[in-house]
Amino acid sequence: MIAVADTGHKMRQPGWPFSGRPVRLAVLVLLTLISISLLSRLPAWSLLELRSFDYLSTVDDPLPPADAPVIVAIDEPSLAEMNEQWPWPRSLHARLIRQLRAAGAKAIGLDIIMAEQSSREDDAAITAAVGPDIVLAGDETLIQTPQADQLIRATPMPQLTEAGARTGIASIDLGGDGVFRNIPSYQDGFAITLAQVAGKAPGSLPANALIQSFGPSRSYPTVSYYQALDPENFLPKDFFKDRVVFVGLSLQNAPEIEKGGADAFATPYTVHTGRLVAGVEIQATIYDNIVHRYSIELARLPVVAFAILIAAILAAATVWRSTGWPTFAATVVFIGVAAALSYAGIRFGNLFVSPLGPVVAYVSVAFGQAAFDFAEERRKKKQVTLAFSQYISPDLVKRLSEDPSQLKLGGERRTLSVLFSDVRGFTTIAETLKDDPEQLTSLINRLLTPLSDVVMDHAGTIDKYMGDCIMAFWNAPLDDADHALNAVAASLAMQEAIASLNRQLEKEARINGTPLHALKMGVGINTGECVVGNMGSNRRFDYSCLGDAVNLASRLEGASKNYGVALLLGEQTAKLVAGTYTVAELDRVLVKGKTLPTPVFTVLHHADAAALAAHQTFVEMKYACKLSPDDPVFETLSQMIPELAAYYAIIRSDVSGTEG
Repeated sequence: MIAVADTGHKMRQPGWPFSGRPVRLAVLVLLTLISISLLSRLPAWSLLELRSFDYLSTVDDPLPPADAPVIVAIDEPSLAEMNEQWPWPRSLHARLIRQLRAAGAKAIGLDIIMAEQSSREDDAAITAAVGPDIVLAGDETLIQTPQADQLIRATPMPQLTEAGARTGIASIDLGGDGVFRNIPSYQDGFAITLAQVAGKAPGSLPANALIQSFGPSRSYPTVSYYQALDPENFLPKDFFKDRVVFVGLSLQNAPEIEKGGADAFATPYTVHTGRLVAGVEIQATIYDNIVHRYSIELARLPVVAFAILIAAILAAATVWRSTGWPTFAATVVFIGVAAALSYAGIRFGNLFVSPLGPVVAYVSVAFGQAAFDFAEERRKKKQVTLAFSQYISPDLVKRLSEDPSQLKLGGERRTLSVLFSDVRGFTTIAETLKDDPEQLTSLINRLLTPLSDVVMDHAGTIDKYMGDCIMAFWNAPLDDADHALNAVAASLAMQEAIASLNRQLEKEARINGTPLHALKMGVGINTGECVVGNMGSNRRFDYSCLGDAVNLASRLEGASKNYGVALLLGEQTAKLVAGTYTVAELDRVLVKGKTLPTPVFTVLHHADAAALAAHQTFVEMKYACKLSPDDPVFETLSQMIPELAAYYAIIRSDVSGTEG
């Protein structure tokens, strides 16, 4: 029996220790904040934040400022044109300095380290060419050994600085993933020194300032070294006038990151191009960041923590009432908004607040609550499944758990195959065990459990239990094209289950020395149109079926003992299963509401065509009242069809009583 009660108010369900949704969300927010604070200490977290900076800071391509430095590139055309083996003679660099100075360059930075002496003539030439408008590159290297850390500085030859040239450290720091993002903190850095020489007043930079890139390789105005040696013939007039010039290695074909390159490094733009940027161009970028204050400050901890807290609170507000597909949509929108706000901070506020923390906070709270809701829904579905799986087919259990709204009043007309089963003489057994209710209850459970399993294993729906009687039906709530076959197959399997139980009871009675309570069962099956659905009141109802076909199935079960068979079938059921099972007509019964009697049948396991033909003749003689108690047909048919021996004996007795 499917019984559902609605008391009109919600019952308190056992479950999570923090059952209130607000409390659960508060705990979820707190756990999220603690988890993010711990995760943020991992190096991988910082790298992910910086990678998000790479993408956001390069969404668009900000152009270098109008007075951006000019780069004189030692590139492939220059190497070919000079016809000199690298490193080139310093007299060539001296000639370049004079040409640039003559062309009006304001300040010149040579990103070339001249720490070692070369030939006397070349050293004299470069010494004579340098002056206060020249910055020469130096290098700083930290060598770490188990014994000690050693900082080594390579600076230009003393005679060059004595001649007025300035020294600038051109070393840069790479992140943990080998990408250049942070402006070097050297007070005598190459770019900052060149800015001072050019008469610019570089402002103070925040600690760990991030660089604003201006594009991939060759984004700055760049000319080849050989062109700068002869600007009158190769370059526009006044090209270098009042410009800051950087000289250094810069290949026209930017090296790929997999292949590496001399004095070339990965920058935020490398995520898009996969190519490295020349060191001299990086120095020019540092110069503009310092001079024009384009550098980007990394948000401090209070700002980041506030952003993460706001994201967690927004997520809690989003899932305050429920979760579902809008939760996913809101999460997608939030990720987009967080990225947009982070980009706006970079572009308009020179402040980078990583979207990683807020996004992780939002996703953790939103989907954490969604996981709670999903688990709660699964728990409720499991409760429905456990409650109903003892009474109805697994298909209906699944349907109800997926859509509990089906539990409402209403029905439909369907053709069903209805089965009634009852244990013969169970009242006598109950009287025998009236002083041992526990044994009686155990016997009923041992009886109904395998019979119920048989019904549900054959796709049936158990309507109700009536003591030792089971009512079940097929073809509802789900369609079952073979409902009659499944019902008959279930009835035969139920007989086998009864036989198996009797063997167990016999063994137990022999061991315990107790009386044997052997069980026999009668089954009636009928097929016809019924009304099926949830029937009852608003407070309690059953999924059941009604109709004349149901009444006839019940009558057939009760009448089976009158014909000495375990199974009686209605006419429609017999027609539907005749192609699979051997059915034999036994009698005609008068059904309430009909004027003509309807035939009833049983299923035979062993009967050949001749025996069936003889049996049909016997039935026709019975209908015609042409049988007599002494007719040898009774003995003949009992031998031909032993399964119906009890039936022939009952008919013979009825004929004798009629004649008497």
